[in-house]
Amino acid sequence: MFYAKNLPGWERALRIVMGLAALVYAAIGWGSAGFGLAVAIGLMGAMFALTGLFGFCPMCAMVGRKPVKGR
Repeated sequence: MFYAKNLPGWERALRIVMGLAALVYAAIGWGSAGFGLAVAIGLMGAMFALTGLFGFCPMCAMVGRKPVKGR
């Protein structure tokens, strides 16, 4: 493995749920929210969902968050 997980289980689940919700909102509001806003919300949702799935957040690592114990 090339990285150490730095997100606890509850935060991973929350990021996955929030990311999927943002992706659904971007898909539903594509026409009414405007192209730029929908793309921004979709990218944010994809980022949250992927960090939740992998258990590693590069931004958290940059500010000094330590790896989760027991991994």
